[in-house]
Amino acid sequence: MLIIVGTLPDPQAPILEGPVEMGAHGLRLGGREIDPDRGTPALLGAAALACEFLGLAAPHAFLVGDEGLGRGSRALYARLVDILPQRRCSTLVFHYLQPDVDWHNKVLFAAQAMPGAPKLIADAGFMYAAKMSGQAPAYDLFTPDAGELAFLADEDAPHPFYTRGFILHDENKVPELAARAYAHGNAASCLMIKGGTDHVAGPQGILGTVAEPSEEAMEAMGGTGDTLTGLVSALVESGLDIAEAALLAARANRLAGQLTAPHPGTQIRELLPHLPRALEQALSFSESA
Repeated sequence: MLIIVGTLPDPQAPILEGPVEMGAHGLRLGGREIDPDRGTPALLGAAALACEFLGLAAPHAFLVGDEGLGRGSRALYARLVDILPQRRCSTLVFHYLQPDVDWHNKVLFAAQAMPGAPKLIADAGFMYAAKMSGQAPAYDLFTPDAGELAFLADEDAPHPFYTRGFILHDENKVPELAARAYAHGNAASCLMIKGGTDHVAGPQGILGTVAEPSEEAMEAMGGTGDTLTGLVSALVESGLDIAEAALLAARANRLAGQLTAPHPGTQIRELLPHLPRALEQALSFSESA
């Protein structure tokens, strides 16, 4: 089972749990319709469509409303600490949650107590907490953009706000920043670094890059990083090697953008229906390469 944990930008939303389906009008979770426009809903939409295409069970979600103040995140952290040791899954993904080192550690220990050993993926706020806690090597995959990679590379920064200026947020520095993150124990086993060119890295260096196809309008479309994380989560759940899954997801996300033919006003919900076809094309490319 693929489990995805994250938040909704609605402070009134209670903790929601259950399998997620992607319907004509958006996501469905526990009888509730959720707009998959960006953030964790966009990630879930991409993961749900990818799982369906790959013949996998629908992803199981844990969501809560949190507008950035942390109340919802803390409630969800407490729920996860209680129930994860009794749950079983093969891939566990943490997304937008208010960074909190103490709660992060409790949740990580609960995840490590789960039956079996799920692959652990972290993005956004939870990735920050993983680095801040010194527990980054416990994870199988982080999915930073170039700016977030700079934070991982800064061994002294206790929070992204304090990333030192000499560590430039420059995509030309990706190999150097990734190496620095690994040297200081601030990276997961694999990094999928999102940007104009997507890089996949490991302790040994850059494992591969994906730069094509390139749709300029996608650079301004909020949520494409979330769909990329959703795709790689489903591909990891399918049993692919993590680096292979990351490269395949990067290509599929770009192909979905090409199929959407986006303009500056395109919304992420318009890209999602193209993901199954994009995955088909990316898999065909991979098999012929």
